[in-house]
Amino acid sequence: MELGKIQTLEIARKKDFGVYLVDVGDYDTKGGVLLPIRQVPRDAQIGDKLEVFLYKDSEDRLIATTKQPKLCVGELAALRVKEVSKIGAFVDIGIDKDILLPFKEMEGSPKPADEVLMALYVDRSDRLALSMRIYKYLQPSQEHKKDDVVKARVYRLRDVGVMLAVEDKYFGMIPRIENYESYRIGDVIEARVLRVREDGKLDLSHRKKAYLQLGEDAKMIADLLDKKQGRLELGDDSSPEKIKEVLGISKNAFKRAIGNLYKSNKIKIYEDHIEKIQNI
Repeated sequence: MELGKIQTLEIARKKDFGVYLVDVGDYDTKGGVLLPIRQVPRDAQIGDKLEVFLYKDSEDRLIATTKQPKLCVGELAALRVKEVSKIGAFVDIGIDKDILLPFKEMEGSPKPADEVLMALYVDRSDRLALSMRIYKYLQPSQEHKKDDVVKARVYRLRDVGVMLAVEDKYFGMIPRIENYESYRIGDVIEARVLRVREDGKLDLSHRKKAYLQLGEDAKMIADLLDKKQGRLELGDDSSPEKIKEVLGISKNAFKRAIGNLYKSNKIKIYEDHIEKIQNI
């Protein structure tokens, strides 16, 4: 029998409060793990085989359930935090008992109702527990290629970039040089594959290819000019930091966008600002 796994067991004994299950072919009539009566099929008989998940109750007794958990030991799933206590957070994984996410296994400070990616594991006390430190559970990708558009979930924020789980299972990262957004752990984004590394890890960007992004950036700047009475305090000599702060894009993207507006005869460009050409 394996804690935290779905397995097929056989009914060895019946009691008023449930049935005791053993490994298939094990004719132990005294041992076994309890499946509570409320989950026992009505017509169940000794010798019948049942698919169950094993966990420990509040008294550390091994218990079986026919409910399907959202994940098993060694697997990942996006789970919602129910409550935060003095010892960590408690999370519903789809069975009768909530599972602990210890503080030492958290990334950031998850709050009730937050949905984040977690892994299920067996701790040193031989109990089920959850972890947001999921790097070792992710896989290299052999099915993605450059410029693929993917869904990815933020699981860690680091100086080198934003760490993501692509499709909740593959290694992904938005390098710091590509990141012009503010993310929270648990955010789900649409990203573009910049490159597939030799080890199968994916470098990502939240921005489209330059020629596709150009129109969106130019429209954003044009709309902002309308809100700012036709003048924006960003120009040719503005720093990358100021451009990122105001617009959330790189200086190269800014220059491509204002170049596009200039060629369309919509703006004038100065060293420290740009101005909208009126009545165009």
